[in-house]
Order: sequence, then C-alpha cells, then structure tokens
Amino acid sequence: MFGRLGAPEIILILVVIILLFGAKKLPDMARSLGKSARILKSEAKAMKDESKSSTTPAGPPNTDDSSQRTIQAAPGDVTSSRPVSEPTDTTKR
Repeated sequence: MFGRLGAPEIILILVVIILLFGAKKLPDMARSLGKSARILKSEAKAMKDESKSSTTPAGPPNTDDSSQRTIQAAPGDVTSSRPVSEPTDTTKR
C-alpha cells in the first residue's frame, strides 16, 4: 500500500507544503529549524562535557557569588545570550 516514494510524490509533497505555508515563510521556518538544531547540538555537547568533568575529580567548588555566567543559545548567536546568576541555597535548616 505505502510503497517507496518516488520523484513525483516528493514533488507533490513539496508543492503542498509551499501552498500551505507560503513561499515567504519557508526560509524563516528553515532558519529557525537550523537554529534549533544548533542549540540542541550545543546542549548535548555541554551535557556530554559536563558528565565527563563530573567523573574526574576537580578542585574546590567556586563559592564566589559575584560572578555571573552567560548562557548562549547557539555558537555565535549573541542576540539571545543573557547573563544568569548562580542559584544560592538560602533555606534555613
């Protein structure tokens, strides 16, 4: 029933997509899809690096509360980067 997709079927699918979304929105959608893929890739790499560094013994933790990190959405994307402050434990025990 659902055989292999040939060239006519792929062309028909592309025409339907262009008709549904419009030719002007497709480049923006492709750009945002690429940006999302870069973010996912950088986050996966950061998690992998973090897991490697957590298995090796490190020095004492940084207790300087005045320092801030900057989280960047994608490499080279400075428009969406924002400074964040580290969480502090203020609960009384």
